[in-house]
Amino acid sequence: MNKILLLPFCLLLLSFQVRAQLIDRVFEENIQSVRLYPKTAEFSSQFNASVIAMNSPVPLVLEFDDLAYDADMYSAKIIHCNVDWKPSPLKDADYLIQFNEFNVNDYEYAINTRIPYIHYTFQVPRLTRSGNYVLKVYRGRDESQTILTKRFMVFDSQLPVGAAVVPSSRTEDRRAGQQLDLQVNYNNRELVDPLSNVKIIIRQNQRWDNAIYGLRPTFIREDQKLIEYKIFDGSNVFDGGNEFRFIDLRFVRTPGQNMVKIEMEEDVVFGEAVVDRVRRAQPYVEYLDLNGQFGIYNVERQNHHLESEYLLVTFNLKDENITETPYILGALSNWGQEAEAKMMLNKKTGTYQATLLLKQGWYDYQYGYKTNLGWDMQPLEGTHFQTENEYEVFIYYRDMGSRYDELIGYQVVNPNKRRF
Repeated sequence: MNKILLLPFCLLLLSFQVRAQLIDRVFEENIQSVRLYPKTAEFSSQFNASVIAMNSPVPLVLEFDDLAYDADMYSAKIIHCNVDWKPSPLKDADYLIQFNEFNVNDYEYAINTRIPYIHYTFQVPRLTRSGNYVLKVYRGRDESQTILTKRFMVFDSQLPVGAAVVPSSRTEDRRAGQQLDLQVNYNNRELVDPLSNVKIIIRQNQRWDNAIYGLRPTFIREDQKLIEYKIFDGSNVFDGGNEFRFIDLRFVRTPGQNMVKIEMEEDVVFGEAVVDRVRRAQPYVEYLDLNGQFGIYNVERQNHHLESEYLLVTFNLKDENITETPYILGALSNWGQEAEAKMMLNKKTGTYQATLLLKQGWYDYQYGYKTNLGWDMQPLEGTHFQTENEYEVFIYYRDMGSRYDELIGYQVVNPNKRRF
């Protein structure tokens, strides 16, 4: 083919790749326990979403382990994105006061662990504009050797958001669903054509796979500067789901809760979780959970980040009602994105099993089937309107003539918060 004719096609392909949607992803197996959160002295801060207010005194910190003997040189870059998580046309200088390439050189070696690792820490610098961002970490100065990408959001609190979890407007969803009604006050910000320029995203338990996009307001009250989202067609209803299952890996010298066995070998630690059953037909049971998150913690030693062991943990699911291949879902498997999340049938025992490499701590998880519309957890876990869930509401606005989507409203909704 003529090279001149190929050039426009190549440029189009390159443009598509650059503008592709950016997701949370770990590209190398040696990179483990990736977390990005507003870090405080409290252990519970590990469970918080990677969302921070502009000029917040609390730092947003990335932590991860590299399973290696020697430290590598990593760099980080920050990418501003629009509401659809595609890179915005903003230049680096539009949202950063520094050159957009940072050394990730704060690291420490693990202490007396069977699997050696190096713990890296990186504090996200101050950003001058609100919106969606992706933190990209790569080897050396070569962006083609990306090791991880992680989403985070910076909000400028201009619009107060009223949000409530209410019984579903549709009778068929009353026993299993949770509906969110919203009210946005824009007295503090002049909005041009809010019907078209304001976008709402609602997220459940920090998941992106089942987030709700594109809600249309039911009322815009110009006299009161209010936008209302009280929808009756079910488009603002989430499955209530069930409380998350969990395993306690804070110990390695004895099995923790929901662990049946721990075996400490010379170079590795093995663990086996209890045999789980399908919960669809079971009544709702209330207990504390982490809403699908995990936290690194070690009861037996003082330094949780450097003295915690990595364990090869085998999960077990056995039930005659399993009709498809189940997956392990939660932050521990990046919500099913890790290849190890897929369970395999052990024909000798009739048990579905999967083995994950996990650092000592507390881990939430559930099981689900993979579908064309995302993860379906209801057949294996059931769904109840009483379930405690955490919801986040994001309010984006594209001003007239603007080149990017601002994040000018953010609200966390958890009316019956019961977190470990």
